[in-house]
Amino acid sequence: MHRLAIAFRSFFALIFDGFLPVDLITELGLVEKSAIPKPAPPPPPAPTAADGALQLLGILQRDGRLLDFLMEDIASYSDDQVGAAVRGLHGQSRESLDRYVKLQPVIDGVEGTFAKTPAGDPGLVKFIGNVPAGTPKGGTLRHRGWRAMSIQLPPIAGRSDVTVVAPAEIEIE
Repeated sequence: MHRLAIAFRSFFALIFDGFLPVDLITELGLVEKSAIPKPAPPPPPAPTAADGALQLLGILQRDGRLLDFLMEDIASYSDDQVGAAVRGLHGQSRESLDRYVKLQPVIDGVEGTFAKTPAGDPGLVKFIGNVPAGTPKGGTLRHRGWRAMSIQLPPIAGRSDVTVVAPAEIEIE
């Protein structure tokens, strides 16, 4: 019978007053909302390698419009038109890359001349052509290769979705 009385008191208190009196809250074993501690917000997700790659892609898009160029179907343009577009793209993209990534050649030599195979990591060199069994002592350098010595990307801020490499642009007139 006691529970029925509590139910009626609770019902009519909520209907007429809009809240439960303190004695009913205590009797029901409830806690006021303001007394419940709010959970701490979840920590931001840890940056991943993909985040940095997407950020660099976004920088190259922002500064040189690299993605716009790569995603454009250039089959209908003449070689002169493509060459003119690439000249500007090249300079702007190179500046951006130099600003954030310090590169150096894997083998600092002149392409087309003899180069010795570097000792150590076999992944430093990709052998091409008529490759014998075992590791060759050297050969003609066709590409110096590139190694990132340092990467200094700015902190990612202001965007909740890092997969948006370049936001859409809407001009207001």
